[in-house]
Amino acid sequence: MTMRVLFGAGPGDIDGYGTERLRAEFLVERLFEPGRIAFAYTHVDRMIVGGACPTGEPLSFGDGADVGTPHLFTAREMGIANLGGAGSVSVDQQRFALANRDVLYVGRGAKQVTLESDSAAHPAWFYMNSVPAGADIRHRLIAKSEAKPLELGEERRANKRTLRMYIHPEVAPSCLLLMGITDLAAGSVWNTMPPHLHERRMEAYLYFDLAAEDRVVHLMGRPDNTRHLIVANGDCVISPAWSIHMGSGTGPYAFVWGMTGENQAYNDVSPVPVETLR
Repeated sequence: MTMRVLFGAGPGDIDGYGTERLRAEFLVERLFEPGRIAFAYTHVDRMIVGGACPTGEPLSFGDGADVGTPHLFTAREMGIANLGGAGSVSVDQQRFALANRDVLYVGRGAKQVTLESDSAAHPAWFYMNSVPAGADIRHRLIAKSEAKPLELGEERRANKRTLRMYIHPEVAPSCLLLMGITDLAAGSVWNTMPPHLHERRMEAYLYFDLAAEDRVVHLMGRPDNTRHLIVANGDCVISPAWSIHMGSGTGPYAFVWGMTGENQAYNDVSPVPVETLR
């Protein structure tokens, strides 16, 4: 298991960033290498993003040394989304079976989490978001069929998509974490269009289900001072509260969104008209 640390940056810092520095500060790559767990801790609202691809022996974690507590979950909660083949997650001996696009909420106080794939030939991809928590909420499996879907966008604008809320007050409660999955309709390429800002929450984007040759062009930065990241399958973008976040793909893709901050009001956003972008 590895834990990378990202310190974050302000909007005035990115003027001097070249491609490699921008990617180093805001992009987490290669989260799903077979047989390992990879975490990245960002000082942007202290979110941890992680990925695991168990192919042989189960993979376990739970030690809190990297966050200064006895256990990782001493003062944290987590969402775990399965983006691959069928698998299971055991939380302190309580086992949950996760099919593709199921999400498990792990509440504060857990001691150990163990990840397994049903088949090494078709392994699970477990994607994780963890944030500080100040409440005890029971662990809960949220199947894809239990998520709340929202139909967004228009086919004529190439941004038609289905957003599914999983860890959300209207579906499954948490302390501060929000988490969901968005699937684009066939022929649509734009996500989160038109863009917006939410000054009271940060967000992490995990792009997946891309073909090896495809990429997403993720746009970030202030509305009047934008930058871009070229993102591959299984890469995660850290989006601070001051940054827009939207993208367009060269082929089909989906993404997991995770948020934390001052509130869980999904509509607490400030829209940014496309014509004002620079």
